Amino acid sequence: MTQPRRFAAPPEPAWVPGDAERGRSRLLRAMERWGISDIEDLHTRSLRDPEWFWRAVVDDLDITFTTPFEVVRDDSDGHEFPRWFVGGRLNAAELCAHRHAMSDRATRTAVVYEGDGGQRRTLTYAELDREVRRFAANLAGLGVRRGDRVVLFLPVVPEAVVAFLACAAIGAISVPAFTGYGAEALATRLRDSEAVVLVTADGTTRRGKKVGLKDTADEALQDAPCVRNVVVVQHLADGTDMQAGRDIHWDDLPTDPAPVKTVEAEAQDPLTLIYTSGTTGAPKGIVHSHAGFAVKAAVDFAYGFDIHEDDVIAWIADMGWMLGPLLIMGGLQLGATVVFTEGVPTHPGPDRLWDIARRNGVTFQGIAPTAARAVKNADGRDFADLSTVRSFASTGEAWDEPTWRWLFETVGGGSRPIVNYSGGTETGGGILVTYPFLPSDAAGFNGPLPGMDVVVLDDSGQRISDSVGELAVRNTWPGMTHAFWQDRSRYLETYWQRWPKVWLHGDLASVDADGTWRIHGRSDDTIKVSGRRVGPAELEAALLKDARIAEAAVVGVPDPDRGQRVVAFVVVHGDVDHDDLVATAVRHVGRSFAPAVVVVPTLPKTKNGKIMRRAIRARHLGLPPGDLSSLDPATPLEDIPHHHEAGEKR
Repeated sequence: MTQPRRFAAPPEPAWVPGDAERGRSRLLRAMERWGISDIEDLHTRSLRDPEWFWRAVVDDLDITFTTPFEVVRDDSDGHEFPRWFVGGRLNAAELCAHRHAMSDRATRTAVVYEGDGGQRRTLTYAELDREVRRFAANLAGLGVRRGDRVVLFLPVVPEAVVAFLACAAIGAISVPAFTGYGAEALATRLRDSEAVVLVTADGTTRRGKKVGLKDTADEALQDAPCVRNVVVVQHLADGTDMQAGRDIHWDDLPTDPAPVKTVEAEAQDPLTLIYTSGTTGAPKGIVHSHAGFAVKAAVDFAYGFDIHEDDVIAWIADMGWMLGPLLIMGGLQLGATVVFTEGVPTHPGPDRLWDIARRNGVTFQGIAPTAARAVKNADGRDFADLSTVRSFASTGEAWDEPTWRWLFETVGGGSRPIVNYSGGTETGGGILVTYPFLPSDAAGFNGPLPGMDVVVLDDSGQRISDSVGELAVRNTWPGMTHAFWQDRSRYLETYWQRWPKVWLHGDLASVDADGTWRIHGRSDDTIKVSGRRVGPAELEAALLKDARIAEAAVVGVPDPDRGQRVVAFVVVHGDVDHDDLVATAVRHVGRSFAPAVVVVPTLPKTKNGKIMRRAIRARHLGLPPGDLSSLDPATPLEDIPHHHEAGEKR
């Protein structure tokens, strides 16, 4: 079998880069300095000679080790537990704040907060550095020591960035928690991490409605006796209960505490602990280190996104998901401005993202496919003047082609690439990307990120092309999790059990002969009808070709004759003829996977907009729904009917 290309060369690409994209590319410039003219050659060398490659990266991107490392990788603990940049010392706070405050970047805006209610606050690099040093000293004054865990239950206000880097500065481990969690979900993370301090806010808003973060925290703390102190940011400033001796307002901390020295962290020292929710069982604590996370973030942002220090990056984010910490470590490390956008893209109006882009001079605008569909469906049109935006970016889920083309052609005028990015919390960043200096097909990826030996494997572990299989990585890389928090065996079972020395990522993917990669959803969402396997994203993309369908979620349910059959839950625009809707769905999907169609008012989503397919399937079949801590209450699971009352039409 002919091996597929690693990098895309589609015969009729949707995006064709010009001289501007090639001329500004940080990766192409680095390749020129390294004497490498072809990206395939670079990628091959990054895999065959990681000692050379990662040293070259650290030098090129100015990732400053205060004590130089001795070797790039040490596998003496086994392939699955590599140690990176052994002997080296550095600190994330130094990389993202301290050094910039001592340079000509000091007066440049580092952090912008764009709130759900229209609030806007900023910090320059000098201000960020001053606040990081102050809060680091105050944490030390509260008795926080190196290795202690500090949970951050905060909206993406500037204090969240300050707290993240202040923890790093004293060698404490930050534990970002999603602001949409209920009390039990938060308590679980407090207990599991054995946190000594919780940093929270009095509250925040979502779609203009108050979310009482301190109220949730107080309830969670009843079951988390490990927490000694609670620091409260007065974000809404509408009053909140404070427990004497435990709670203190952020603004009441000493303004000029005794300074503390930023620690020289060892390369492997944990920087942050990010929990991911599973459908069953306890959440997984993903451990990222100072060196690995810093290097991976810098590579992805500089070489994958082509971020320079004059860039302004805007993305809807939450500190509890990977994207929040990644924006800090990638954007701030490179000296760019990061606009942390809270809430949803259509509140207070459908043109919110474009307003933010104009107001802040955004050059790199992140927007997830779900968010793009929401803006498109809300008829957001005020995108005539996005002159500063040079690229869009997306992550977290697969695109459907109609929405991708709407963003690329209607909003972007066909002149801006969409940098598609796929990875995970466990990988410390991306696996696949759409490089803006390479041609790309609609809704796909045009190659793996440097240093990642990415393949698609069939059920027997053989590399395949032109069909759907398991996305896997055959090497190790800086930024990958250092196992799970206090649970190495579960880490091995989750990623390394199926094939020896192969990281099984859990996504369905394909790569065609022309080198275009696609993600087809999670492999545990796979649908198998009469022995033929398909990912839900592929079927959903086909359904969304029908302009009457606003959103779609596809699941497989048991069938005595074919193993599984397909059920599609769809949200439609207005009244539709159900028989014609079904006929059109069958035509777009194909008779082999002809779906039963159920029209619903909403699809259950997480609070950051991802469709919860497994919860949908469980609800439909009357099974336990699993972990619903991230369910957005505006999209209730009860909108999904049980199978006996669904009125499915085929």
